[in-house]
Amino acid sequence: MPLDEGLNTRLRTALAAQAGITEKQMMGGMCFFLNGNMLCGARRHQDGVARFMFRVGKEREAAALVDPAAAPVIHGKRKLGGFVHVAADRCDQAALTRWLALCLDHASALPAKP
Repeated sequence: MPLDEGLNTRLRTALAAQAGITEKQMMGGMCFFLNGNMLCGARRHQDGVARFMFRVGKEREAAALVDPAAAPVIHGKRKLGGFVHVAADRCDQAALTRWLALCLDHASALPAKP
């Protein structure tokens, strides 16, 4: 499951003005963090589909899944609560901005991690 540098570049560009962003390779892709809290990620999956993963928080997950482009995140056999996948081909710049706003709102309410 290779990294998808195109998706990573889209996320880096969209988050460029945001202070406190770091990156870490994990879960088969690249994950982005705000003040040490996971924000979002991207990777190309075994099925060949490139997807973004957005951490919207458990309290916003049900509302996020109403979007027809969103799907729950299943890692192994476990559902990750508070996370949604969106296929890259269904996430234009406006959608990416909306999803990242939800992620930033959630992560900015969490205490910073060292």
